[in-house]
Amino acid sequence: MNYRIVHTTRYRYAQSVAASYNEAHLLPRSFTGQTVRGASLAIDPPCQDYRDRQDFFGNTASYFSIADPHHVVTITAVSEVQLLPTRRPLSFGDGLDWQTAADWFAAPIDPDVLDAAQFCLDSPLVRAADALRDYAAPSFTPGRPLADAAAELMARIHGEFVYDPAATDIATPLGEVLQNRRGVCQDFAHLAIGCLRSHGLAARYVSGYLETLPPPGQAKLQGADASHAWLQVYLPGAGWQDWDPTNNLQPADRHVITAWGRDYSDVAPLKGVIYGGGETHSVEVEVDVTALPEILEA
Repeated sequence: MNYRIVHTTRYRYAQSVAASYNEAHLLPRSFTGQTVRGASLAIDPPCQDYRDRQDFFGNTASYFSIADPHHVVTITAVSEVQLLPTRRPLSFGDGLDWQTAADWFAAPIDPDVLDAAQFCLDSPLVRAADALRDYAAPSFTPGRPLADAAAELMARIHGEFVYDPAATDIATPLGEVLQNRRGVCQDFAHLAIGCLRSHGLAARYVSGYLETLPPPGQAKLQGADASHAWLQVYLPGAGWQDWDPTNNLQPADRHVITAWGRDYSDVAPLKGVIYGGGETHSVEVEVDVTALPEILEA
């Protein structure tokens, strides 16, 4: 599948902003299974400094600063991405059991497992906890294949938690999400990651996009898509596998990856510092994910 993604973010400030310094993770990354055909970032008002760099995790991080006074700033990311047939869901029923996998991470020898082991550790927004381990325990029975345990955990989160955009924000503690059983895709990804790390397993946060499909017979609305979050679990011998607990599925040809890291704080779409702006501001976000005709290679 091929997609064109337009992600527009607009900030409106009550008072003039004298200057701002920003970092964006809005340009998708290329890897086995996903190829970026083109990606660009447009900023209005024009920025005085702009640089792209590769962050610690290999994502594209875009730095820009605006020195002219402004009340409104608009950031538009436009990307074209091809998802390749090699990116397929995992089959269940065999593979390493989760306890053996945890032992591998505890004393990694294989270079790939050693690299993945960093995602067993606590991160700013996701910390291992007894409550998370206890919640996940029914899925992680002795000797169970890690893929099967992960699949059941995703299904349980999908079935037992309510998607509620008003219930949380980026600062809501994970323990509160677990207690109230409400949240959004970011919360559900963090919850699953915390459950896995609490069992000594490697999991990382994924930021990207999901093509939404309108009801039968209805046209797709402009701006109806959204940025999305899910996770990847490392299975020794199979590599990183994608899981989407919000929708209880394994991403394949409708999920476009922008970046991955330990948690949301590593790959926030936009963050920065402003001088001025007053006490209030508003944020408008529109995302369009459009399927494109297949690209024929020469």
